[in-house]
Amino acid sequence: MKDKLLVFWQNHSDTLITLGYNLVLALVIVTASILTARSVKKAIKNSKSPLKKVDDTLLPILSSVVSYLVYVIAGLFILDIFGVNTASLIALMGAAGLAIGLALKNTLSNIAAGIMLLILRPFKVGDFVDASGTTGTVSEINLFTTIFKTTDGLYIASPNGKVWGGNIKNFTRNGKRRMDIVVGISFTDSIDEGLNVLKAVAASESRLLPEPAPKVMVASIGESAVNIQLRGWTVNGDYWQTVWDLNKRVKESIEQAGLTIPFPQRTLHISESMASAITVNKEV
Repeated sequence: MKDKLLVFWQNHSDTLITLGYNLVLALVIVTASILTARSVKKAIKNSKSPLKKVDDTLLPILSSVVSYLVYVIAGLFILDIFGVNTASLIALMGAAGLAIGLALKNTLSNIAAGIMLLILRPFKVGDFVDASGTTGTVSEINLFTTIFKTTDGLYIASPNGKVWGGNIKNFTRNGKRRMDIVVGISFTDSIDEGLNVLKAVAASESRLLPEPAPKVMVASIGESAVNIQLRGWTVNGDYWQTVWDLNKRVKESIEQAGLTIPFPQRTLHISESMASAITVNKEV
C-alpha cells in the first residue's frame, strides 16, 4: 500500500501540488470576498460622510448590488485559477440566464419595478404613503420588495411589482396637509353664528398655516342638520394631533355658543285610515 502511494505521488506530485495550491488560493479568495462584501455593505449602509449625496432609499439596493458584484468577481478569479475558459462560460451563463429569466419573470418584474421606484422616486425612506392599498411608513426599498411599517406597528413586505403597478399616494411629499372639520347644526340655528364659531376656533389655533388661509363654509344640507366646515392646512408633523384637538374644540365651542348638534331624526305621519286600521288590530 505504501509503495502504491509512493508511486502515485511520484507520478502525480506536480499535479497534486498545483491543485493544492489552487485550492488554498481559492479558499483565500472566497474568504476575502465574503469579508470584503460584508465590509462594503456595512460601510455603505452606515457611513454617511462619503455618501452624503446618496439618498437613504438607494443605500440598501446599492449595498446589495456591490456585494453581489464582489462575489461575481471572486468567482471569475477562482474559475480562472482552475483554468476554466471564462469567455465560453459567460456565454453559457447568458443562455442559461435567458431561460431562468423566462421562468422567473414575476421575480424579475419585481426587480424592474424596484429600479423604476428608485429612478422616478415617487417616495423615499421615511415617507408615509398609501401604495396599492398598503398604508404605512416606508422603511426600505430593496431589489424585490418594499418594506412598510404601519401605524399599528406591523411589518409589511410588499412586492415591488404590486407597489409600482398601482396608485401611489404620498402624504409626506408636499410637506403640508389639509384637514376638513365638519360639524352639523340644527336647521333652526343661525348659520352665520355657526360660521363665526368656526372662524374663532381657527383664529385661536396656532398650528394652522396662514397660507393657505383657513376657510369656513356650509359644506352641505343634510337630512337632519346643516353641515358647516372648517378647512385648514398644517405641516405633516402636526396634522393628526391638530385634527383631534380641533374636533374636540369645535364640538365644545358650538355647544358653548348655544347652538345644537342634532342627531338623525325622522318624522312619521300617520293618516286617518292607517290610524283606524291600527285601532281595529288592537281591538282584535
